[in-house]
Amino acid sequence: MTLVLACACVSFIAASGQTAQNISIYTSTAEKDCRIVEAGTADDSGGTRVCRGPAGLVAVISEGDLRETVTVGRNRKAAESEPAAQDRFGPFNSTMPIIEWRQPSKDKPPYALIQRWRIADIEDEGKDGRPIAKQLLVVTRLPPGPVCRVAYVDVKANPSASDLAREAADTVARDFKCGTDKVKVIGASGRAVELARP
Repeated sequence: MTLVLACACVSFIAASGQTAQNISIYTSTAEKDCRIVEAGTADDSGGTRVCRGPAGLVAVISEGDLRETVTVGRNRKAAESEPAAQDRFGPFNSTMPIIEWRQPSKDKPPYALIQRWRIADIEDEGKDGRPIAKQLLVVTRLPPGPVCRVAYVDVKANPSASDLAREAADTVARDFKCGTDKVKVIGASGRAVELARP
């Protein structure tokens, strides 16, 4: 299990009349960099892995029926008790193996994560007859408080999708009320957002 890359992105935002500096660090969720705690079965490529994040956090990625969940906590048990452990997209989906963690500075814990998802579109098949995946950036809030999805950014519909996701992480995540507030669509909507909504 290894942390990959160091601070790679610095942004400045206006918050409460002051300029706050937030940074991004990146970790891997690839199988080789994580601890496999449940292996998939022969007829289901599912399974669960625990991947190290910053500030003593772990990301738990679980797959079943070709659909993934991503949740975060101090350990697997804590992560799996969070609302994010039940946040599922209806269509088949998977995540890209990198998490971007947003935090106020190198010595402060992260308050949000951003991850790129691929969501299968059964109404748009490729030449091989398989659904073409649409890409979506998902912003998730982190403790203190519950862990849940707070914002979606459609990658194809927004040329500056990563910047929009960071802005959402910096301005929406900390005050978002899981279970009460609705996940926000940031920027232009597109097919990936349509697929993500229930």
